[in-house]
Amino acid sequence: MKLPSRRWAVVATVGTLAALAAIEPTVPPPVAKGDGFVTAQTAGLLGIEGGECFSDPAYSRRAAEVVVRYEPCESGADNQSYGFLRATDGPWDRTRLAEFAWQGCRGYFDRRWPDRAGGTLDFYPVLPTRQTWADGDRTVMCVVYRPRGRLTGSVLPVR
Repeated sequence: MKLPSRRWAVVATVGTLAALAAIEPTVPPPVAKGDGFVTAQTAGLLGIEGGECFSDPAYSRRAAEVVVRYEPCESGADNQSYGFLRATDGPWDRTRLAEFAWQGCRGYFDRRWPDRAGGTLDFYPVLPTRQTWADGDRTVMCVVYRPRGRLTGSVLPVR
């Protein structure tokens, strides 16, 4: 009886491993959200109130623009608003505004999640734009999210 050669065994093993790798689900990289991820001009954002959840921005054919949508926290969502800051009046200075927003939202975040939720949660600020600033907008929204997936309900601590 003739046994298969070693070469065929290696080829078969490599082929099997390649097939398994092709069907193995891949984990997407964590989402990095910063102070430009959404802005005060992103459609739908001004309708989001404190503690409410919403989607990541996506193009809507119906609206013909990029929008965020309110989503009930209990149904799962990409983001949750957890606080608002009011910037002081003055000339538009995006750098100074971003520093203020990151510092203020970090303070709110650290008070609500002192252990940073075991590294499973992160935050970002939503800034006014030059145009909304010119219209009198001084509000920064603080948003919490899960970098490695969606929120499965409200993540606000019970008081």
